[in-house]
Amino acid sequence: MPLQEEFERSGSWLFKWRSYLPLAMLGVLLVAMGEYAYPGNSEILDNVWEGFCLLVSFFGLGIRVFTVGHTPKATSGRNTKEQVANTLNTTGIYSLVRHPLYLGNFFMFLGVMLFVHTWWLTLIYILVFWLYYERIMFAEEAFLRKKFGDEYMTWASTTPAFIPRFRNYKKPDLPFSLKKVLRKEYNGFFAVILSMFILEESGEIILNGKLELDLQWVILLCLGFIVWTTLRTLKKKTTWLREEDR
Repeated sequence: MPLQEEFERSGSWLFKWRSYLPLAMLGVLLVAMGEYAYPGNSEILDNVWEGFCLLVSFFGLGIRVFTVGHTPKATSGRNTKEQVANTLNTTGIYSLVRHPLYLGNFFMFLGVMLFVHTWWLTLIYILVFWLYYERIMFAEEAFLRKKFGDEYMTWASTTPAFIPRFRNYKKPDLPFSLKKVLRKEYNGFFAVILSMFILEESGEIILNGKLELDLQWVILLCLGFIVWTTLRTLKKKTTWLREEDR
């Protein structure tokens, strides 16, 4: 099989399972947790570092929020069965970078990996993410090239794949939809908080030999769960978050 077809085929397969990338890192993460220690043996520094990691992950979530909030229906979705794109997004954040959702994912996962403060775990994560998502982006772009032809080629020729080019910015065609964001991104929001809570408490067990609940993280987890439950209920049981063509 030609290399181009192999990349496209494997990328399409990985696209269907892209939500499970964290599971691919689970074994390495467990090994890294064995080296868990407070940075500089200071609990204060550890709290500062945890706050920084949370900001990194929420920065990634913010990229996803901005992207999803300005896109029309049947684009930039979480579909896993096949590629879907009724229109080609070229404005807003898509005028800066071709794969803003994957850029957001990178920072969301990066914050979680940094939480363990083990340099080699972060390095492995960057390598795995690049190898994993490179194939997915290849398959996605092959699909868009076939569907949109010259329109896609013109846009792709001036828009970077992963590192934004800010001078290219064009105002989004559609206004920001908070309802769409709340409907689409609540799982990622809670996943970040839950992941870091689990790592925090696991680290406490490793350091102190027993479970010691951190009040700040317990409060954050409870707030996150309330938000997640509320938005999930609104999405599943009501029409409040639905919008036509969004």
